[in-house]
Amino acid sequence: MTANANSDPRALTGAVLTGSGLSMTYRRGVWPRRRTREVLRGASVSLAAGEVVGLVGENGSGKTTMLRILVGDLHPDAGAVTRSGPLGYCPQVAQLYPRLTSNEHFELFAAAYRITGAQATASRDALYDQLDFSRYADARVAELSGGTLAKLNLALALLPDPPVLLLDEPDAGFDWDTYQRLWDIV
Repeated sequence: MTANANSDPRALTGAVLTGSGLSMTYRRGVWPRRRTREVLRGASVSLAAGEVVGLVGENGSGKTTMLRILVGDLHPDAGAVTRSGPLGYCPQVAQLYPRLTSNEHFELFAAAYRITGAQATASRDALYDQLDFSRYADARVAELSGGTLAKLNLALALLPDPPVLLLDEPDAGFDWDTYQRLWDIV
């Protein structure tokens, strides 16, 4: 079946990422002491390229869960997610390999994003410059401070220059200068 652009809601809204009717309940423990906690109930979002949107709520209200569902890291109990194009995702807790260097992480993520060698190198170098941490290019992740680790986490999400960038508390551990740079990038 060939999709008609007019039948695709993204063609009308310009959305790159949509989530509709998202519900998620966490279940812990075993019977008879099983507990449930509903964190999302029918949540929906539509994100266009270049749009800046904030997701706010109390601790434990489902913000991180929603982001993880949108990027495909979690499957919702109900609802649907539609993506068109690459996404950048900077998780709250960096998912990095302690024994690899910053440069090795860029190589690994570039391969995952299917970015060619010259383009990956140019992107990496620009991000080192923008976030001012090129001196850590050959340092292993295990040797990085919390703030530098957060810079690497953010840079890896920015590597493909995605139309949609999902940030989950990306500024934790940033100094004031880096915090300002983050908002310049956004």
